[in-house]
Amino acid sequence: MTKHGEIRVIVLGLVQNGNRIFVSEGYDPVKQSTFYRALGGGVDFGETSLAALKREFQEEIQAELTNIRYLGCIENLFTFNARRGHEIIQLYQCDFTDPKFYQLESLVFYESEHHKHRAIWIDIDRFKSGELILVPEEFFNYL
Repeated sequence: MTKHGEIRVIVLGLVQNGNRIFVSEGYDPVKQSTFYRALGGGVDFGETSLAALKREFQEEIQAELTNIRYLGCIENLFTFNARRGHEIIQLYQCDFTDPKFYQLESLVFYESEHHKHRAIWIDIDRFKSGELILVPEEFFNYL
C-alpha cells in the first residue's frame, strides 16, 4: 500500500483459459469481504509497465509470460481496510509459457515474508453473477 495521498502505478496481467481467469484472492478485514484481482504489482521508477509485469509474475509465482498484449489503462479509486486508495493500472493480456500453470487449481505465493496470498483459477461467470467480487469493476470490460 502506498502512503496516504499518493497515486500508485501498477500493472496487472489478465491470464484467461477458456472461461476461467487466474486471480489473486484478497480479504478486506473492515468490510469482512473476500475479493479477487488479476496478478501483478507496482511499477518501479524507471521501469516500464511491461518489464514490471514480467518481473512481478517471476517474483511472485516464478512464471514466465508469453503472448503479451497491452489492453489499456484503468484508473481505480477504492477503499481497502478503511483507507482510500488511488491506482493507475496498466492492464495486459498474457499467457503462461509453462503449461503446468493451467493444470493448477490454486497456488500459494508470498508478496513479502509476511504477506501470504492464494492465486486461483475461477470461472468468469461466478464474477458476472455477483457470487464473487472481481476488482476493479472496470476489469469486466476486458473479459
